[in-house]
Amino acid sequence: MKLAKSLTRARGGLVAGLDIGCSKVCCFIARGEAGERPRVIGIGQQASRGIKNGVVVDMPAVESTILNAVHAAEHMAGEEIDRVIVSLAGGHPASSSIDVQIALNGHEVGETDLRRAFERGQQAHGANGLAKNGTAAPLTDGGQANAGRQTIHSIPTTYTVDGNRGIRDPRGMFGDRLGVSIHFVTAASSAVRNLTTCVRKCHLDVTDYVVAPYASGLAALADDELELGVTVIDMGGGVTSIAVFYEGSVVYTDTVPVGGNHVTKDIARGLSTSMAHAERIKTLYGHAIATGADEREPIDVPQVGEDDERNARQVPRSLLVGIIQPRLEETFELVRSHLEASGFDKLGGRRVVLTGGASLLPGTRELGGLILDKQLRIGRPTRVAGLAEATAGPAYATCAGLLLYGLAEARAENDSTAPSEIPPEGLFGRVSHWLREHF
Repeated sequence: MKLAKSLTRARGGLVAGLDIGCSKVCCFIARGEAGERPRVIGIGQQASRGIKNGVVVDMPAVESTILNAVHAAEHMAGEEIDRVIVSLAGGHPASSSIDVQIALNGHEVGETDLRRAFERGQQAHGANGLAKNGTAAPLTDGGQANAGRQTIHSIPTTYTVDGNRGIRDPRGMFGDRLGVSIHFVTAASSAVRNLTTCVRKCHLDVTDYVVAPYASGLAALADDELELGVTVIDMGGGVTSIAVFYEGSVVYTDTVPVGGNHVTKDIARGLSTSMAHAERIKTLYGHAIATGADEREPIDVPQVGEDDERNARQVPRSLLVGIIQPRLEETFELVRSHLEASGFDKLGGRRVVLTGGASLLPGTRELGGLILDKQLRIGRPTRVAGLAEATAGPAYATCAGLLLYGLAEARAENDSTAPSEIPPEGLFGRVSHWLREHF
């Protein structure tokens, strides 16, 4: 989806990503030169306000937070930006796939044929009106859903020529029939419009929206993982997002309405402490799996409303772990059930990559492995340069992925050999090709 068609040539290779989450709002500004990894030259971060479960609930608070984060990044970079690529975790992103075929009559496949196949896929998707998970999504000519949903991504995942599968780029090939599988990702129009309004009030244009786990995968996945099959679980503050990658393409996305903030709220309620103290306790003493020593380790818990820290209550660490573990178990069980219901659980293989700030809680990787029965690793943004240790963790994978997406799109639009008639937001292949070429 293009909310602003102004991304023509990244000024001096400059690109900006804006990750608007429930816990933090982060802005990265990077410069990407040909043949080199993009280098982050500006970073701005603010504690998130006005966002709940990935959607805007307080527009002035969101605008202020975005403005402060962007200004900090601009000050560090010594550059001013007027457009950003924005992550999207809210609005209940939903996946659906469409297979279409068109007649070639023996001639060479050209860009017009790809455009024709793509448009037929959009028409078929609109006629179906339902995503695989049952979400209503009939499309209009403007790319918006009649039932209040609009297209975020439309990604060709694979092509066939006369039934021969596994074709990445059919241009120049001859055959009688061209087939294409298209992965559509839609989100609630109201959620997207509210977020767009907040960004525009900060005097910025939104060049693209990218669903959070897709962006995280671009930054954190290895080439072999992309090809063989992998599931990315982006554990944010208010939402846990899922993306399945296979044969170099993202083939499924979904969200679970549970995140790290839910763990913090559980601790605050269970221990009768404030949210700030609950977050601190979770960070210092939290663990996802109980051990025998937890019962013997006391924790000081300041009580909510008490100013005197001497009135803090001591509780065993086992009580804290007993609050954290059930919530994380619920999160991974929901992820497992969504994957199994979608039919993409096996396609993603046994490999899972965790990103997002909530994945940093000790024991999360091990607990997830037990529940999902898969091999888990923590994903970090390895494809960009210039990140300090504090900003090179899984919590920043989404923001780094936005930069990679933006630079790949800018390169594709500036490349005279690129198939200009094909919607650029649909070309995951451009992104993966760009990554392979430069890394």
